[in-house]
Amino acid sequence: MTKALYLYGGWPGHHPYAIADWTRDLVSELGFDLEETQDIFSLDRDLTGYDLIILGWNNALTTEDLSDAQEDRLLEAVESGTGVAAWHGAAAAFRSSLRYHLMLGGDFLAHPGGEGYPHPYRVRITDRDHEVSQGVEDFSVASEQYYMSVDPNNRVLAETTFDGEHFPWLDGLTSPVSWVRTWGAGRVFYHSIGHVPSDLAGEDVRRLTKQGLAWAARPRTD
Repeated sequence: MTKALYLYGGWPGHHPYAIADWTRDLVSELGFDLEETQDIFSLDRDLTGYDLIILGWNNALTTEDLSDAQEDRLLEAVESGTGVAAWHGAAAAFRSSLRYHLMLGGDFLAHPGGEGYPHPYRVRITDRDHEVSQGVEDFSVASEQYYMSVDPNNRVLAETTFDGEHFPWLDGLTSPVSWVRTWGAGRVFYHSIGHVPSDLAGEDVRRLTKQGLAWAARPRTD
């Protein structure tokens, strides 16, 4: 059975406990053996025995960091084949941990509308051939529209276009919403949706996330 570790908690503004309920439902549907923790020091352990690490941790300060040992344990697990699945605040977490963001493939820069502003925007699926995005249709969200700094080597699955309402010079510019990548032998999946639980209620974002969890997990041979 696929063994997953789910780290969640931190800043309450991202509703980590309500979103944990949503995450449990998806993981249950996949039949994974889920271990949950709200203890950041869990990352000090040997993590190589997990097939998947789900990152639902949220930071409030840009100075928050992983220790060198926590970065080492996390990245050595991913390099050895443990997958990572994460969304929304995971790209704003551990802002001072450069190796963490290098592994994740991106970093949150801004939400032009402001913190928690329900700006309506469209998510376009740009790669329909990958197994994570198969069957996922374009969909609309009214929430924080993340402007991201991303690794050019990511395989981008979805993107959004800014309308310039808040920063006129961004009018017509795009930013990735979801991507996949590999780090060593591990698979990494991320999307930027999920400021509040209602953002995740749509069938398309649910399907994208569920397929991302399944893809990122280390393939089992037993």
